[in-house]
Amino acid sequence: MRIVVTGKSGQVVTALIERGALASVDIIPLGRPEFDLANVGAIAAALTSTRPDVIVSAAAYTAVDKAESEPELAFAVNAEAPRAIAAAAAQLGVPVVHLSTDYVFDGAKPTPYFEDDATGPLGVYGKSKLAGEAAVRSTAGDHAILRTAWVYSPFGNNFLKTMLRVAKDRPVLRVVDDQNGTPTSALDIADAILAISRNMTARPDDQGLRGTFHLVGTGEASWADFATEIFARSAALSGPAAVVERITTAEYPTPAPRPANSRLATDKLFAAHGVRLPAWQVSTGDVVRRLVGV
Repeated sequence: MRIVVTGKSGQVVTALIERGALASVDIIPLGRPEFDLANVGAIAAALTSTRPDVIVSAAAYTAVDKAESEPELAFAVNAEAPRAIAAAAAQLGVPVVHLSTDYVFDGAKPTPYFEDDATGPLGVYGKSKLAGEAAVRSTAGDHAILRTAWVYSPFGNNFLKTMLRVAKDRPVLRVVDDQNGTPTSALDIADAILAISRNMTARPDDQGLRGTFHLVGTGEASWADFATEIFARSAALSGPAAVVERITTAEYPTPAPRPANSRLATDKLFAAHGVRLPAWQVSTGDVVRRLVGV
């Protein structure tokens, strides 16, 4: 199987390259400068030349706070580019797997969100990603939209790596405790994408494999819970650790509002594709072990 994925250096792309090699799957990353999501007109030709079996739309504008002052760019990358990617997939007759986000919800629901719950993004980033979902749905029937959240990995910039870095110099860290979701390893996301891609290519007429799904780790946590787990795992390996001081969102204001509830129900994905990610604590430990060493 030959999977073409948008982006070259993102967490999911890097994880896909690693996991694809282990699974004997060809992963072809497309990124800047040769492949620029802001240059919508060049997307189809670039994808067609790679002869994919599956296209994974992973690259995105992810600067949540900066998006508030750059809405045009956010929508170009997160909505118009996915439309062009989906159109190319439809023309080639191959499935498109598109990554989306918990930010399409407003976070007001007291229980985990299901795929068909009403959306209501709070900021520009979430609005642009929701527009991207709609573009993919209306352009390519052969699609799987995967909403994920709180992504971390041994690669790039993310919360887990920031916590380990900052803890080297600061004994106490203030971390928000009233936003809840599920930390999700990009390595687990990559494994899931491989499984979903296999299913979609093997059963091209199975509509149950198509549609919108939630893809996050198993369990739930606040950001403070996540930080506490990171430091417990790191300390057990004699790595950096800090005391977590639990604070409210109001005590840590940001330009873009965050959903208080980012918990996503994943039963639909398991029923359709047989995919369920590990407990978030287990995957957190795996990534900390890679970064801290034994």
